[in-house]
Amino acid sequence: MAPTINPKILADLPTPEPESPCRPRQPYRLSTLCATVENPSQKDQYGFQLCINGQSDYSRSGNPTRSHLEHHLAKISSAAHALCRVFWHGCPRYHLAHAQTGDEVIAGDDLYGGTNRIFAYLKTHGGITVHHTAMVLLESPTNPLLKIVDLARISADIKERAPNAVIVVDNTMMNVVYDSATKYLSGHHDLMAGVITCNRDDLAKQMAFIINAAGNALTPFDCFLLLRGTKTLAIRMDRQQATAMLVAQMLDRLGFKVHYPGLAEHPNRDVHERIADGYGAVLSFTTGDKALSERIVAATRLWGISVSFGCVNSLISMPCVMSHASIDPATRAERGLPEDLIRLCVGIEDPADLLDDLERALLEAGAITLTAGADSHQRYVRTIPSEGTAISRAVQKLAFNESAERENEDREWFVSAPGKVILFGEHAVVYGVTAVAASVDLRCYGITTPRHDGKVSVHFIDIDDFTQEWEVDDLPWDAVTPVRVGDAHPESLDHKLIDAITTRVLSPEVLAKPSARQACVAFLYMYMIMAHGGKRPSVNFSARATLPVGAGLGSSASFSACAATALLLLYSRVELPALPAPTTAGHIHVSHEGRRAIPPVLAEEVNRWAFVSEKILHGNPSGVDNSVAVFGGALSYTRAGFGRTAGMIPIQGFKSLKFLLTDSRVPRNTKQLVAGVATLKEQDPEFVDGLLNTIQSISDEAQRALADPNLSRETLLSALSALIDENHSHLVKLGVSHPSLEAIRSKTASAPYALSTKLTGAGGGGCAVTLVPDNLSESSLRELMAALSTDSFVPYLTSVGGSGLGILSPYNQPPRLATPPETPHEGADGAGAIELLRDTFAEKATSELTGWADSLGRWLFV
Repeated sequence: MAPTINPKILADLPTPEPESPCRPRQPYRLSTLCATVENPSQKDQYGFQLCINGQSDYSRSGNPTRSHLEHHLAKISSAAHALCRVFWHGCPRYHLAHAQTGDEVIAGDDLYGGTNRIFAYLKTHGGITVHHTAMVLLESPTNPLLKIVDLARISADIKERAPNAVIVVDNTMMNVVYDSATKYLSGHHDLMAGVITCNRDDLAKQMAFIINAAGNALTPFDCFLLLRGTKTLAIRMDRQQATAMLVAQMLDRLGFKVHYPGLAEHPNRDVHERIADGYGAVLSFTTGDKALSERIVAATRLWGISVSFGCVNSLISMPCVMSHASIDPATRAERGLPEDLIRLCVGIEDPADLLDDLERALLEAGAITLTAGADSHQRYVRTIPSEGTAISRAVQKLAFNESAERENEDREWFVSAPGKVILFGEHAVVYGVTAVAASVDLRCYGITTPRHDGKVSVHFIDIDDFTQEWEVDDLPWDAVTPVRVGDAHPESLDHKLIDAITTRVLSPEVLAKPSARQACVAFLYMYMIMAHGGKRPSVNFSARATLPVGAGLGSSASFSACAATALLLLYSRVELPALPAPTTAGHIHVSHEGRRAIPPVLAEEVNRWAFVSEKILHGNPSGVDNSVAVFGGALSYTRAGFGRTAGMIPIQGFKSLKFLLTDSRVPRNTKQLVAGVATLKEQDPEFVDGLLNTIQSISDEAQRALADPNLSRETLLSALSALIDENHSHLVKLGVSHPSLEAIRSKTASAPYALSTKLTGAGGGGCAVTLVPDNLSESSLRELMAALSTDSFVPYLTSVGGSGLGILSPYNQPPRLATPPETPHEGADGAGAIELLRDTFAEKATSELTGWADSLGRWLFV
């Protein structure tokens, strides 16, 4: 039988547990007190009170909701009285009602700026002396230097020396004797309120009189909002304090001077741990340079710029130019308040996002840089070596041995990447059939040359000799979300940045030229989003190719690979391998003529960025073209979603083959050709599916033949010749050939050549590929090329399956560092002038470009 409980006793007891109805409970902890609202007076479930017995006859003098709130605040503050008013700023003024003319008020030297203003005013107009003893004003931790004060010890000393003095504590930072309820107690920045708590009845009565007389009591609705906010105080503080510790540790690890009680080295940390349950969610740090601090504050995105703190959102500020700007610089200096101080107020956002945003801001502002540690792992370090010294960016670089980075910016970087040819699987690849692609020896070349005039420019020689330049500082940097060094570009493009470049940077003349427009957007997008550490190099990028542009040979992908590589080198985001050890008596160095000299990790980084450029140029590329341009050789590609194993697979052991590429000089419309095949498939799916299955068999057979190390050269060429003819016949049936391509095919198949030819890429024009057997004489080959030229076609003799990305080695060659423009031209005869590669690069005939590039020195290849 259930026990009988006296209702009168129950009214005075905590809620009992069923099995132990009279067992007393332990005192509730703060989080429970905050969330549990109780009031001896009547109330409804939402915290609104009814007017009872005429106690609240006038809202300014008394309000049931305010009484409810004040009871709750007194409870969680362990105080006898709590008073709420419209805003916190004047709370010290009410305490000062206790002080009279001639009295002294002792306060700390690290006060909130508003409190400092009140004391300065009263010192001048009220006759009250402030010494930084009728009153002592304490604060721990202080704002913004987070100084720790031993409240208990100082209070005891004060009572011994001045028994009648009133001790006042600004508790906003830790939320336990006057609080800015606008901040942590509310937590949402949707009201302005101040709270005063005390245990002395006389002081409470005196301050209540002033609040009533001044008419600044908190409104009923604001009381409701504040009561609601206090319910989540504990859980908010748990999250904010935990994240604040992570932020403080990150900044401390980077080498900044950090003010936060949670750090082991913080002065009086043991005192703080004795008087508080947590370390708070406000911290500050110095950078050594006011201008650098301003750049950091401006570069953050999640951290809002505001003088307040304590809400669910993270905030950042510079006290000396914001909350404490009213204190004159001399006084700030006397009190040890650094002008470069940054204050962080941590919110409830995901810690990883806050840390990442702050790290990006530090990187963009130039406060940190990426460097290799003793363990060869890259890590971020602070770029200013000593506290309190305003060092220019140039001196920072010298102090941290960044001469290598400067050399990268001043050097001409010469890079190249091959085009590609689809050997088998054109069009069918759209429907899940495997395509086989390989690199060609026709290449795109790119070269960066420093300008030293605050401008960035491009020169696209193959696009009607297009040139354009822009002021670096005029680019839309406000639209950039930089990709941190070592991070991968997000899967989706930053369309905000693309729109900013298109609408704010490109002129109407550029916009009217589609090819040049897209190339400019791709280059500027990578130039801006790769920028880090405050570096925005003034540079020119020139590009040209020995392969035909727009002919289906992957010219855009090879351009993308060149632009990505040049910018990665320019920004020191990748590093070339060191020189190999020389041949000695105990070690033999085997020369591979640069092959496989570029490590896979560098190639993979280039490929990722080249794919970003391809997305800008084409929207939704497969990734085949840029992969071939970077890695060279040959690969198979199968599109996802058709029941086969998807992805790209290198064809190991691919043997270099000689091909004749013939440009029909007929423009292609890829979208129209793809749409035509789709229409045919819709009208006659059985017919098209049969062709697709046959083409898959051709691709499978070609892969096996190309990868078979035991297959003789003669057998391989014979097999590929037959597969080429078969594949082309199916493409004709799909309706993607063109009379010009058939004319090329007829010419190459005629006697005495008898060669196999097929279209490549989308067809409908563009290029045809002809397999050149080893036994075809040089004279016959020249004769064939002449005949094709006579028919207005443009033939190119090339090898297929060769090296991928190439970089002209900076080692073992004369230095080609481009100094500022005035330096090379000193002297009457221009003595000492440096001949830049860019000048010759633009002037060379296309037929001479490859030979000239090879003559410059050793190239490093993937």
